[in-house]
Amino acid sequence: MNKLLIKFSFSLFLVFLFTAISFAKNTGPVKMGMVTGGAKGTYYQFGLNLAELVESKGIMLNVANSNGSVENVFAVYKRPNTQMGIVQSDVLAFVAKVQTDPVLKNIAKKIKMIYPLYNEEVHLLGSSNIADFDQLEGKRVAIGQEGSGTYLTAKLLFEVSGVNPSELLTIGADEALPQLKAGEVDALFYVAGSPVKLFSEQVTSADGLALIPILNKSIVEFYPKTEIPPNTYAWQAKAIQSVAVKAVLVSYDFKMANCQNVGRFADILANNIDWLKENGHPKWHSVDLEYPLKGWEQYECVTNFQGKSKKTTKPNKSKDINPILEAIKKIL
Repeated sequence: MNKLLIKFSFSLFLVFLFTAISFAKNTGPVKMGMVTGGAKGTYYQFGLNLAELVESKGIMLNVANSNGSVENVFAVYKRPNTQMGIVQSDVLAFVAKVQTDPVLKNIAKKIKMIYPLYNEEVHLLGSSNIADFDQLEGKRVAIGQEGSGTYLTAKLLFEVSGVNPSELLTIGADEALPQLKAGEVDALFYVAGSPVKLFSEQVTSADGLALIPILNKSIVEFYPKTEIPPNTYAWQAKAIQSVAVKAVLVSYDFKMANCQNVGRFADILANNIDWLKENGHPKWHSVDLEYPLKGWEQYECVTNFQGKSKKTTKPNKSKDINPILEAIKKIL
């Protein structure tokens, strides 16, 4: 009888032990992933700010670098453990409007907006003797890496304007900047929220470079006008007229746990926007979470979670062919 009691007690102890372990696992920090951009870009800085914010709220956010928006849309659609990404609004518009490709149609259906964020200025940096965008005719221009939002925007700007450079180099701003300083390229594009860390840290007045205005009539009919204020960069004395795209935080059309996690993440962001403005990148001051982004409705998981809440209180390169990038190459 005593042996049976001992065995029963030991079995009961094991049940309690395994239950406790399982409960501890389930109540640990939630692991989430966000794909952003280059290490010196604004997307990545935003990702780091958000990771710092949510860590104390029980969410461990892995912030991954990427080539940019085109890669990010496909990563959120297909890459494991990547629940969120930051992308440009013109990339989203491109994906949504290409109705001839069934893969892109499905991607557009599954990508959901969490929040609009801020305007990203189109930075066109070049030799100080280039007066404006139209003078890029016949020049050698770096337009960003394939897979970046900068790449798509630059291609669209040339398509819309009819300006024809002699050569388009598909290299990122990090690689293009030393070539620009050496006179090997005439200008480079970088679409990012100002101030851009790369230009703040690695460009000086001694380089003889300048931000080039974008005033082309056809472009400003297609993209909203913006201004890069004087002294945004130490070497930039006057305001520069340019155009902008909207940075957007997106997710996948998840069900079950990831839906709840994304909703909770969005709720933390919205309720701590003042903290982000005080402690994060200066561009947080320009964030408007209520901005009506044409053609996009907020993700249902976000709106549902917020409704409940208000009542109670370095990237791996994918071997997959990116159909978004292939469509851009084919159409542009």
